[in-house]
Amino acid sequence: MRVRIEPGSLRGTTAAPPSKSMAHRMLLCAALAEGESLVHPIELSEDILATSDGLRALGAGIREEDGGLRVTGCRPEEAGSAELNCRESGSTLRFLLPLCLLGGKEMTLTGSERLLGRPLEVYEKLCAERGFRLERGPRGIRVQGRLAAGEYTVRGDLSSQFITGLAYALSLAEGESRIRILPPIESGPYLDMTLEAMNGSGVRILRPEPETLVIPGGGGFRSGEKTVEGDWSNAAFFEALAAAGDPVRVTGLWEDSLQGDRVCREYFRRIREGNAAADVTDCPDLAPVLMAFAAMSGGARLTGTRRLRFKESDRGTVMAEELEKFGVRAAVDENEIRIGGEHPHAPAEVLQGHNDHRIVMALAVLCTRTGGVIEGAEAVRKSFPGFWDAMKALGAGVTVL
Repeated sequence: MRVRIEPGSLRGTTAAPPSKSMAHRMLLCAALAEGESLVHPIELSEDILATSDGLRALGAGIREEDGGLRVTGCRPEEAGSAELNCRESGSTLRFLLPLCLLGGKEMTLTGSERLLGRPLEVYEKLCAERGFRLERGPRGIRVQGRLAAGEYTVRGDLSSQFITGLAYALSLAEGESRIRILPPIESGPYLDMTLEAMNGSGVRILRPEPETLVIPGGGGFRSGEKTVEGDWSNAAFFEALAAAGDPVRVTGLWEDSLQGDRVCREYFRRIREGNAAADVTDCPDLAPVLMAFAAMSGGARLTGTRRLRFKESDRGTVMAEELEKFGVRAAVDENEIRIGGEHPHAPAEVLQGHNDHRIVMALAVLCTRTGGVIEGAEAVRKSFPGFWDAMKALGAGVTVL
């Protein structure tokens, strides 16, 4: 799908979509509880559909209802051999893989080539140490084992998603477990969100120190109605327009949210005012829109960018390639990106979305200033299917070519 965006100011009010990150976590809590739960509101993005399908494969009942999902709980340890299609969702793969190790049956996790190539070192090490099977193959990732309560040591500098997945699985094991996290802990706010979701659903995980989680085991998830807060990650694209001077207001965001991307307003302010350093260690999903905003605002320096290589695309590198088409230079180093202060011009070439939702939305923000054509615009379905409608509602000149 190719779209043309005309330059112009946007104005009006838009509602933030429900948080994809919290929806993943609440769906897991609901699927691991006895009885039925209603999780709402839900944006039926490709990532959320992947998690829903994976939980169904483990035995959960899930159906659409009242703008959300009605979930009937399951016991993953009793599931038979199954195939879980994770599509392109790293969260789905990393959250569900440990649940597949509860019952001792062979399970297969499939997905896109890019997804299956993303790092899994934490789980590969765990499986090797415990004598479990984890094999990567052309059809996907095959796992087999019987995860038991105990003490686990996990690196914290790769992704908090590994810790989240292990915490959910160990909460179902019989007996208390401890997860010891080797510092530094990156994307720490996402781990805070996991603990909030689990504790709010009846599983009281203790954290006597930042690097230690104590998990009671034995289940204990409560069913019920669960409300998903607004998504700061996806709202950041509209907050960027507001910070650039457009009269745009975003509703539905919790000011006291644990989401790390809540820092977007502060980072946009710093860049706009010339205090142009922003650390994205705990909020890597903001990097593409921060790069776009920096191109609109005289440049910036981002640090903590090392893990951008392992997202849906190599985000730092591909954003630098696309900014070059606007006449803006970006230097990508191992753990730092510097965006130059050149004034962006309308790109003469078609912009490429690189099959990455956040690249497409970041480029769309910049195109509201210069105009441009984006190839691969359908990638927004991964996290924010309503993005283009929301842009049009704010007055953006968006045409599907």
